[in-house]
Amino acid sequence: MDQRLDPGLSPYRHFGRQAWAQLREDTPMPLRQEEIARLQGLNDLLSLREVEEIYLPLSRLLSLYVGATQKLFRAMSHFLDHHSNDEGKMPYIIGVAGSVAVGKSTTARVLEALLARWPNTPKVSLVTTDGFLLPNAVLEREGLMEKKGFPESYDLSLLLRFLTDIKAGRRPVKAPLYSHFFYDVMPDQVVEVDRPDILIVEGLNVLQTGRPPRDGKAIPFVSDFFDFSVYIDAEEDVLEHWYVQRFMRLRETAFKDPLSYFHRYSKLSEEEARETALSIWHRINLPNLRENILPTRQRADLILRKSGDHEVEEVQLRKL
Repeated sequence: MDQRLDPGLSPYRHFGRQAWAQLREDTPMPLRQEEIARLQGLNDLLSLREVEEIYLPLSRLLSLYVGATQKLFRAMSHFLDHHSNDEGKMPYIIGVAGSVAVGKSTTARVLEALLARWPNTPKVSLVTTDGFLLPNAVLEREGLMEKKGFPESYDLSLLLRFLTDIKAGRRPVKAPLYSHFFYDVMPDQVVEVDRPDILIVEGLNVLQTGRPPRDGKAIPFVSDFFDFSVYIDAEEDVLEHWYVQRFMRLRETAFKDPLSYFHRYSKLSEEEARETALSIWHRINLPNLRENILPTRQRADLILRKSGDHEVEEVQLRKL
């Protein structure tokens, strides 16, 4: 299912891998191979070359955007004659969206590590929207466990309140903590975000909007708080393959722990486990991709198009 526009009509500038890599110019490489290995997800393949050719140019671009936004904020504060400490910094928020298994978490962590090295953004924080999922008890009561990850499975008001507080410069702002091991929001556990220069928000549906109100009154969307957004893209069959691969690896690792929510899957035969992964993909993740995630792709400021080997083969940057 490919909804890409003809390049001549596209609101994006299209870059092949090598053309994009040249935009790095003389940006130094601040990460070592062992750091890169720690940043990649369970089933992601992240090489030093990938960071150099794809993520260094992106970090350079984002640093330019952040610097320009900081300058504009200072000019506006001067215009409004706001000189108090509370008006001294406006966090720059970057959204990272895409399907299950596409590598959002790896991209978000790499950007966090690279952007923290730029002199104008010493403090970078990362939050995933998993923490804003409704607790399993609520999802079960509402009959939404099979819709986990769909827009209706999130506490949207809590997420919007979190982003409002971040933009207002409040400190610290608390976000709920999610455990993939327990497959649930952890009660009474939080992540504190204390006035970062940049906040990266990673999640499935962060670019989604709703139907506009008939009365013209404002209804904020998560993406309204973003200064820049990235969508990570890949073909459906590739995503399915990556999801099954990840499931099979988890079956041999985390699922073996008796305390894991998915421990029951570790007891399946290889064929049964593969069939189970395919069933979950086609029953839950693929419909969510088609109905809620993929339709938001064209709302992103930048699209990273991945090939089957996990490498970015094309970059699309929205025209100014």
